[in-house]
Parts: sequence; C-alpha cells; structure tokens
Amino acid sequence: MKFTLPRGLFALSLAALALSARADELQVAVAANFAPAAQKIAAQFERDTGHVVKVSVGATGKFYAQIEAGAPFDVLLAADQATPARLVGEGKAVPATLHTYAIGRLVLWSADPALVDARGEVLKSDKWKHLSVADAKLAPYGQAAKETLAALKLADAVQARVVTGENIAQALQFAQTGNAELAFVALGQVQPPDGAKVPGSMWLVPDNLYAPIRQDAVVIAASKSAKAATEFVDYLASDKARTVIKAYGYSW
Repeated sequence: MKFTLPRGLFALSLAALALSARADELQVAVAANFAPAAQKIAAQFERDTGHVVKVSVGATGKFYAQIEAGAPFDVLLAADQATPARLVGEGKAVPATLHTYAIGRLVLWSADPALVDARGEVLKSDKWKHLSVADAKLAPYGQAAKETLAALKLADAVQARVVTGENIAQALQFAQTGNAELAFVALGQVQPPDGAKVPGSMWLVPDNLYAPIRQDAVVIAASKSAKAATEFVDYLASDKARTVIKAYGYSW
C-alpha cells in the first residue's frame, strides 16, 4: 500500500529538512551583565533560523584570555569596546562584524527594599557593611563602579568595605545572598523585562559619573560557522532583538 503525504505537509517536511541541513551550532561568549537578555535573543534566533546557540557567561577579560588561548567561540558579546577592538587588531576577530549592540547603565542595588535612596546617599552612611563590585581589571562594570566612587570622592572612605566579584554576576550574587548589603551592578540584571516592579531598591547612577559602557559584538576569526555567526551578530540589530535589549534597560 502506497502512502502519500498531503502536499502542504510534504512541503513543510522538505523545508524542515532544508533548515536542518544548514543549521549550525554557535558558541557565544556573553558578558555576565547581558546574560538574561542574551538568552532571550538566542532563543528567538534559534526559532527564526534553526541554528543552535550555546551561551557561555562570564567576565569579558576572561573571555579575551580564553579566545587568545584558542577557545572555540564563534561570537563575543563583550561588556566593553576595547576587548573586541583588540581582538580585531590582533587578527583574531572579523572587522566587518564589529559593532555596538548595547549601551549599559550602572546601578547601586540592594535586596533590602528600604536601603537605597533615590540619590545614592546611602553610600555615605553606616547603614551597610559591605559593597560588592566586579573586578575592574576584568569587568567594565567594575571599572564603572570604580570611576563612580572616585567621582563621588568616596573611593578611600569605602575601600575597606568593598568585596570584589570575578564578574558582575558574582557581584550581584553577593548582594542577593546577603554577603553584601549593596552592589554596583548593571541595570539589565535587576530590571524585570515585563515591566514588573524592580526587586529590592536601587539608585540609577548618573551617566556623567562614569565613562559610557558601550558593549560591542564581534565574530571570532577562527569560527567554523562564520556565516551563522555573522547572522547572529546582525540579528542583534533586528527589531526583535532590540525590543529585548530595550526591555532590559539598555540602549544602543
């Protein structure tokens, strides 16, 4: 007995096979601050293209060292501009794919809904014991926190109470778990994308207190899936991706 698929279903099956045949798996290194947004964008990209995206989250400085050592990443979504530009200058990233995908904002955050005031005056008080920040040598948001404390002339006064995380995700974790009452983190880490009330309390740090946090993306030159990697980097500028980027408190 001969079985024939309906024409519409047959066409869909062929399309699915064709999509599967050209699907690639991408290894994307993502700065810790952008992880929640990146996961959503990656899921959208997978649905729209059939490619599979594996997201690794960490500090930009560490990713640079790993790429230098030959780690098989296809794309870097950095927390700064300097690192991707450096990779391009060394011939380890594709110049034509380099662009700013997001501009971040720094916030002072606490899990305590009553601790942080609207002007950040809590930093001058004795209401807290520890302030967590990301390592300024590895994480641009850590550098922004350092610049902010310097601009406020508080760097020396709070130094003994500062605890340093390897990256911005760890800095937030310290504050979430009670190991620090305050943390300098990215707005995108604590702003719910659905418009819900921000948990805890926070002060949106004025952007004149630190250098702009322009975050660049680039395709790694050694990528074995360069076409799909370029598609992913280009996708970051799509309306779908930018809706997510904006929802998490970033601009571009």
